[in-house]
Amino acid sequence: MKVLLVEDELSLGEYIKKGLTEAGFIVEHKTTGLDGYHALITQDFKVVVMDVMLPDISGFELVRNYRAAGNSTPVLFLTAKDDLSDRIKGIEIGGDDYLTKPFAFAELLVRIKSLLRRANHAQYKSTVLHIADLKMDIAKRSVHRGEQAIILTAKEFALLQFFLEHQGEVLPRSVIASQVWDMNFDSDTNVIDVAIRRLRIKIDDAYPIKLIRTVRGMGYRLEAVDSSDITETGTETH
Repeated sequence: MKVLLVEDELSLGEYIKKGLTEAGFIVEHKTTGLDGYHALITQDFKVVVMDVMLPDISGFELVRNYRAAGNSTPVLFLTAKDDLSDRIKGIEIGGDDYLTKPFAFAELLVRIKSLLRRANHAQYKSTVLHIADLKMDIAKRSVHRGEQAIILTAKEFALLQFFLEHQGEVLPRSVIASQVWDMNFDSDTNVIDVAIRRLRIKIDDAYPIKLIRTVRGMGYRLEAVDSSDITETGTETH
């Protein structure tokens, strides 16, 4: 998976490049908009991580020109600005996601993986996702644990699908809010925790193998763990 990173802050750029490389990506790092645009039109990338505030041309303008040329590679904007108008502008000109600095690398990684999955969304139309004895048929919109059918609301289905597509990964509440609810996470709201608790009641409470785990101070993870054998420090089943 080849990623184009356009970021003029050298320390941040190297930090992101190192993390993505360790995660298995091939990273091309450019520090100016012009160099970034040249890379875009001469090489193939699976996703672009684009800083908005660049020394020569703004990331917005660069992506606007790139989209005007008919290119559809997913773009994630990075910016120090958190104004709603800027976020809207970024999406309107062709950005696929928008992450405000400072950010946790784990969130950046999850968002990149989500963009890659979205770009290949067609493959999920006929995919059956599963973990332990839980099976989700996306095409049929059905969920089972063993032989038991589980009835979910549309939002619960989307939440469980997101967990299944990222099973084994720690998912921060902010990422869940962005990708499932399409909203910015407000630390004062418990909407994410309430929704996950309701999902747990349906898919976990009646079964010895628990699937949704809380990672204290970080978020949630989908993982098949026997309720009598939880040993990982800092985590709990419920």
